Amino acid sequence: MHSTPPKTPRIDAHQHFWRIARGDYSWLTPSLGVLYQDFLPDQLKPLLDQQGIEGTVLVQAADTLAETHYMLGFAEQYDWILGIVGWVDMDQAEAVEQIELLTQHPKLVGIRPMIQDIPDPDWMLAPHLAPAFQALIDHDLCFDALVHPKHLANLLTLLKRYPKLKCVIDHGAKPAIHVQQFEDWAAAMRHLASETQTYCKLSGLVTEAGQDWNQEQLKPYVDFLLETFGAERLMFGSDWPVLKLASDYAEWVQTVEAFTNTLSASEQASVWGGSAKGFYGL
Repeated sequence: MHSTPPKTPRIDAHQHFWRIARGDYSWLTPSLGVLYQDFLPDQLKPLLDQQGIEGTVLVQAADTLAETHYMLGFAEQYDWILGIVGWVDMDQAEAVEQIELLTQHPKLVGIRPMIQDIPDPDWMLAPHLAPAFQALIDHDLCFDALVHPKHLANLLTLLKRYPKLKCVIDHGAKPAIHVQQFEDWAAAMRHLASETQTYCKLSGLVTEAGQDWNQEQLKPYVDFLLETFGAERLMFGSDWPVLKLASDYAEWVQTVEAFTNTLSASEQASVWGGSAKGFYGL
């Protein structure tokens, strides 16, 4: 008698929480409208349930160690938070020690410096960061690359310098979809996909397309990511609640379903959970 293989759970590989009163979200200002309020687990859970999503990866939203501990507290409280991508100050000599301390928490799966907000586009290649990158490799932690297209050449250099660094590119590297920026972004992403082992998140694209986005506008970008990274290195993420600037949870899930429904069952399982599970070791 054949047993059916276990179904891959659907995982949201990229979401955030924040409580404004904490005071460490320097980027979060009233000008961001709908985002300038608290977003907490009780608001997300019903949205996950409606879409049949069983677990999430919670990603840092503040460049403080305190916020990472705040998120680890949620991970202890809610079993559906499968992993935490935290933050350490990689510029400091204490970074290695901080990484070692954080790895004592079983749900810490990675670190994300806020590269998109760092003024120096060459920051990631600075020699003094070497011990921190090596510590990520030594502790089998992942590196979330929060980058813009202008950072992609440096990211390629970085990943060739550290071929064992497990990296995922957040939000498809945020191409400027609203102005149809495609060629340079695609060329740089193609190099990363073919010359390194990096993964990529299918997240954040509606925000880059703007409030008047439509599926037709996103399709070339999603098709390109599927073609270059393959379903086995691409993972669904909502980027909730930042998503609310341009869409809502159900609409984004339905959009990604529309783009992936021609894939094979195993490819769909990868995008919707398998890739995230394997990459982060959930």
